[in-house]
Amino acid sequence: MSNSNFTRRGVLKTSAVAGAGLALPTIFTNRANAFTNEPTGSTVTLGFNVPQTGPYADEGADELRAYQLAVEHLNGEGDGGMINTFSSKTLDGTGILGKKVEYVTGDTQTKSDAARASARSMIEKDGAIMITGGSSSGVAVAVQALCQEAGVIFMAGLTHSNDTTGKDKKANGFRHFFNSYMSGAALAPVLANAYGNDRKAYHLTADYNWGYTTEEAVRNSTEALGWETVAAVKTPLTQTDFSSYIAPVLQSGADVLVLNHYGGNMVNSLTNAVQFGLRDKMVNDKNFEIVVPLYSRLMARGAGANVKGIYGSTNWHWSLSQGFTTPDGTEVAPDAASAAFVKSFGEKYGFPPSQAAHTCYCQTILYADAVNRAGSFNPCAVAEALEGFEFDGLGNGPTLYRAEDHQCFKDVLVVRGKENPQSEFDLLEVVEVTPVGQVTYDPSIFGGDLGSCNPGA
Repeated sequence: MSNSNFTRRGVLKTSAVAGAGLALPTIFTNRANAFTNEPTGSTVTLGFNVPQTGPYADEGADELRAYQLAVEHLNGEGDGGMINTFSSKTLDGTGILGKKVEYVTGDTQTKSDAARASARSMIEKDGAIMITGGSSSGVAVAVQALCQEAGVIFMAGLTHSNDTTGKDKKANGFRHFFNSYMSGAALAPVLANAYGNDRKAYHLTADYNWGYTTEEAVRNSTEALGWETVAAVKTPLTQTDFSSYIAPVLQSGADVLVLNHYGGNMVNSLTNAVQFGLRDKMVNDKNFEIVVPLYSRLMARGAGANVKGIYGSTNWHWSLSQGFTTPDGTEVAPDAASAAFVKSFGEKYGFPPSQAAHTCYCQTILYADAVNRAGSFNPCAVAEALEGFEFDGLGNGPTLYRAEDHQCFKDVLVVRGKENPQSEFDLLEVVEVTPVGQVTYDPSIFGGDLGSCNPGA
């Protein structure tokens, strides 16, 4: 194939490709159903693109653990985990379409440019047929756009911004994780019930698209119930000391601080807020409260006792494996799929998985199953198999991969930091399982155009 033909029809429209010293993706232009990196041998390569350095490195490490576990299970190693509980039964331990699964990894550094560069290398140099991972919505949006252009499927990792399946959605991209809108819709009624409708909120917001959409979602949902937003201040993603941002909160008249921060940012900002004594103050004749819209076990562990009593939302929590009783007396039975995953992950690594690990494991299994159901690695066949797919047995209960925007819809967990944890992993308690109907929305509200699937060749 000539370079001019590649530039016109190929995977990545960049003049750097031909001179980069990288092997061009496997494209069979003489075949009617050609697509990028079609596997021709006995193996298939997946690309795991996670933050191995930077503020979300803890999440990335757990994501990579989950990806490696998923590969073992797909290849018939280990106990099979959630493959055994998954409602679809195409996966039998023989890989994907009978091909053994191999993988390559990259470091996103929680930087969009670095994430795109590592994804590009995995596609062009390593022949990755699918890219997955990330713990930042800025990264997810950037890599999803690259995968759309490259003609490979992108199975998003941990990305919570509305934009990923909203204004920046792509036909080649799919998200299992919930989003900011869902967090706001689930959290607001719980916050109003706990703290009342007459509250004044001060937002500190990570300065990128996840922070923006999370702030917007929480503002809209709480203001609809009577809260007032007195200030909203953006903070750099690279910030490690938030003292200068916490001090003005005390003079603002706010009686709630909403930390639209994630990972190490949230650990540091919450620690600074507690050091400033916010949790011990009375403002407007009310106890001062702190809210963390998006929680994770890893963040709770990093923040330690500072999370006690603080509300947030989460996509999944390992306690689903055991069952529990919510504060209002609702009995939540043990979930067999969550139990299978927690057992597999715990036996391999010695501790329970995070929500990041859970969603990345699920995305790998869902991709592999879609290929098997489609009978093809062609990304457009895979996309068709995922669109409108209803499934169960992956830890979140009945779930829909909505065709219109490639967003998964399932129940959302509202959690709170435990007052009396029993271990370093037992830091969050589920206070409400918000039914999917309460967090479902019209796919048109965030704009964007899904476009058409790109097979790449």
